[in-house]
Amino acid sequence: MTTRGVLYVHSAPRALCPHVEWAVAGVLGARVQLDWIRQPASPGTWRSEFSWRGEPGTASKLASALRGWQMLRFEVTAEPCPTAEGERYSATPVLGIFHAVIGIHGDIMIPEDRLRAALARSAQGETLLEAEIAKLLGKPWDDELEPFRYAGEGAPVRWLHQVV
Repeated sequence: MTTRGVLYVHSAPRALCPHVEWAVAGVLGARVQLDWIRQPASPGTWRSEFSWRGEPGTASKLASALRGWQMLRFEVTAEPCPTAEGERYSATPVLGIFHAVIGIHGDIMIPEDRLRAALARSAQGETLLEAEIAKLLGKPWDDELEPFRYAGEGAPVRWLHQVV
């Protein structure tokens, strides 16, 4: 069984671009050449996107291969398939990596134990429940990545799905 997904490299320094391609090729087991364009949201950086097809778990492997570079902003998505839920990974230099399981209708599925832990932290006064839920939904990552999701003039744009 295979699934498909998309790798969005939102910003990478030019010197890192070939390393990103090598890391993706290592995961997919095939030569990869990404089409890089300038990232207007962060001058001096480049952006690219790449559609992939692979076994369930490929998104996790791609995110793991890319997560060590502190100057890289990226997202990896995988569609649900008959044997696995979908996934979304988001990474920023400041926040690190976020992972969410995505159900067949595009909703983030939050495990029960993570909800209980958020409720406990909120009840103890450590944080507000609203802030805890925002983290579980990846809102801080979305807020930081949103300016990078827009391409420059004339560049192809693929909007990420957002449900309000």
